[in-house]
Amino acid sequence: MRYEGQIYRPPSEAYSYILQVTIGCSHNRCAFCNMYADKQFRIRSLKEVLEDLKMARRAYRYVERIFLADGDALIVKTDMLLEILQTIRRLFPECERITSYASARDLLIKSEEELKLLQKAGLDMVYLGLESGSERILKEIDKGVTVAETVEACRKAKAAGIRLSITQITGLGGQDGMEENARESARALSLIKPEYIGIMTLTLRRGTKMSRDFEAGRFKRLTPKQIVEEMRMLVAGLDSEGSILRSNHISNYVQLRGTLNRDRQMMLDQLDAALASGKLENEYISYLENL
Repeated sequence: MRYEGQIYRPPSEAYSYILQVTIGCSHNRCAFCNMYADKQFRIRSLKEVLEDLKMARRAYRYVERIFLADGDALIVKTDMLLEILQTIRRLFPECERITSYASARDLLIKSEEELKLLQKAGLDMVYLGLESGSERILKEIDKGVTVAETVEACRKAKAAGIRLSITQITGLGGQDGMEENARESARALSLIKPEYIGIMTLTLRRGTKMSRDFEAGRFKRLTPKQIVEEMRMLVAGLDSEGSILRSNHISNYVQLRGTLNRDRQMMLDQLDAALASGKLENEYISYLENL
């Protein structure tokens, strides 16, 4: 298999075969992200993608899951995606799940009929970064979409039968926007009601606008205790019956695992225990270690 640059995938795709359909991210301007800073966005040719699938079939006896990378696989025209999905089904009949990253823009530019065709061809779930439910914060981080657009994009995906795994980033609003980020993110996620909610903690990365703002004193990063307090506000405000919530990313101080709304109190108790333990006071890491 041929890969270009660093490859990223969600934690739950750790054992998936990763197929690079696009290179990089078409937006690539988010203030907190440097994942694709070293890549010039482009769509790989169908010939290259299908060749990689044939190479993977020769290399692997059993492939249970396939993840379409990089950050913008769904920006590809529907006809090409359908051919890729149909080839996966033909070459890997044992494959149980095909997933991809998706931006709200990717979903909005496709019709509901196109999304239904992709779902029928095997696209089971997409991972989408809400990041924050605050319009102000989204504008500050240059996300490129509004909350309303993200909610509508998710509605279209769900109507087509495509499952959603939505990411929220704790700490994205800094100390001044701590409550706003939690409250507005809970509101947006409660509107979307995705199958999965993944909580991450903001990590400052070298070369990003947010790291420069931090160094210049324009951005006040949350302490570990404040991060857990914000997580608690978020979980307390969520009303998303049936959503599976996880905070299993390496960036998080507390690992949550439960189903809303049934397990909300259990997760709140877990967060309260972490806050009461006093251990968070000793876990502050120098920003240089996280840049």
